[in-house]
Amino acid sequence: MKQALIAIITALFLLGGVDSAGGVERFPPPDFSGGHALPVTSAPAVQPRSNDWLDVAVLTTGLALASWLSLKRRSRRGVVVLSLVALVYFGFWRRGCVCAIGSIQNVALGVADAGYAVPLAVIAFFTLPLVVALIWGRSFCAGVCPHGAIQDLVLVKPLTVPSWLDEILGLLPWIYLALAVLLAATGSLFVICQFDPFVGIFRLAGPRSMIITGAGLLVLAMFIGRPYCRYLCPYGVLLGLAARCAKWRPTVTPDTCTQCRLCENSCPFGALNLPVPPSPVTQTLARGRQRVVMLALLVPLAAMLFGWLGGMVGLAVVPVHPAGKLAALVLMQERSELAAPLPDELTAFRLHGADRQSVATMAAALESRSVILGRGLGAIFGLVLALKLVRLVFPSGSLDYTTDSARCVSCARCFATCPYELMRRGVAVPGPAKGGNDAAI
Repeated sequence: MKQALIAIITALFLLGGVDSAGGVERFPPPDFSGGHALPVTSAPAVQPRSNDWLDVAVLTTGLALASWLSLKRRSRRGVVVLSLVALVYFGFWRRGCVCAIGSIQNVALGVADAGYAVPLAVIAFFTLPLVVALIWGRSFCAGVCPHGAIQDLVLVKPLTVPSWLDEILGLLPWIYLALAVLLAATGSLFVICQFDPFVGIFRLAGPRSMIITGAGLLVLAMFIGRPYCRYLCPYGVLLGLAARCAKWRPTVTPDTCTQCRLCENSCPFGALNLPVPPSPVTQTLARGRQRVVMLALLVPLAAMLFGWLGGMVGLAVVPVHPAGKLAALVLMQERSELAAPLPDELTAFRLHGADRQSVATMAAALESRSVILGRGLGAIFGLVLALKLVRLVFPSGSLDYTTDSARCVSCARCFATCPYELMRRGVAVPGPAKGGNDAAI
C-alpha cells in the first residue's frame, strides 16, 4: 500500500513537470528588453467642417447682393431670382441648417452657460444678418432667408390684414422669442428647431404634424403675405429692431413723393405707412403731453406685471429640463404618486444610487435661474407691449408714403408702382402726365 502511494505521488509530480515545460514552450514570457516601443495613443484631430464656412461665404454674398438689388438696383426681378437661389441652397440643398433663426438658441445657451462653445459658423449666421440690418435694413429677409423665400414665392392674391389685428398678432414673435431664449438658456429645449414648420418640407421628411403645419402655412401664405415671418419668426424681431437704426433703407420713391396713391396697396406685408394730415400746433402739443404721461405710467406698470408673469413661466418650464424632470419624479415617488412601471429616468437614478440631495440642489439652481431669466424676459415683453399701445393711441406719421423700416422686408414690390421710379429707370409711364398727382400706370 505504501509503495502504491509513493508511485502515485511520483507520477503526479512527473506530469506536473511535463505540463510546466509545455506551458513555457507554448506561452513564453514577454520580453521587455528588446527595445519595443509602446504605441502613443491620442484623440484624432477635429476635422474642420468646410461646408459650414462655404455656407457663411454664400450667406455673405447673398446679403451683399440683396442689399444691392433692393437699395441700388431697386429690382424686384433680381430679388426674386436671388430668393430662388437661396431657397434651393439653404433650404433644399443644406436642408435648412445652419439656420439664422435657430442660431438664437445656440447664442442664448452660450451666453448663459460658459461650458457650451457656440460654433463659429453659427455665430456668423446669427450676427451677419443683424449687422447688415443695422446698415441697410432687412436684406436677409429680402432674398436670403429660405423661410421667407418659400412663402413669398407662393403669394398669389394678398389680402389686407386689419391694422389692429396685425398689431395683436405682431406680439406673438416676441412671446416666441422670449420662450425660446428661456428654454435654450436653461439647457432645456431648442424649441425653434424642434418645431420649425418648413424644415420638414426642405428635408422631405420629419414628423407628420410639422409637415402638415408647414403645408398649412404655405396655403395661408398664398393670401396672407409671409404669415410665419410676420407673426411667428423670433429672428424677425431682432432684425426689425436693428433695421430701425439703418442708415440706408428701402423707400417707395427715389426722391419726392407726389401722393399719387398708386403704391397704396402694393405692400402685402403691412409695411407701408400712409400719409397723415398735419394737426394744429396746439393739438400736437397736447397729444405730445398725453403721450409722455401715458409712457410714464404704462411702461413701469407693464414691466412689473409681465416681469412677474415671466417669473411664473420660468418656474413652469423647469420640469422640461432633465434635472427638473428627475427631481419632480423623485418627489412624486416619495409621495407615492407614481404607479408601476416607473419611468426610465427614475429607475436609472435608483439603480445607480445617486444622491437625492445633489439632484435637489441641481433642480433648485435651475429653478432660480429660470425664474430670473423669465422675469427679465417678461419685463422686456411688457415694455414692448406698452410701446405698441402708445403707438396705437398716438400714431406718428409723415406727410408722404413711407416704409416701416422694422416691418419692411425689402421685397422691392412697391418700386414697380411708383411713376417717378419708372421714369428713373427709363420705363414708359402711360397716362396724360408723367408726374404730379394725376400720374398713373
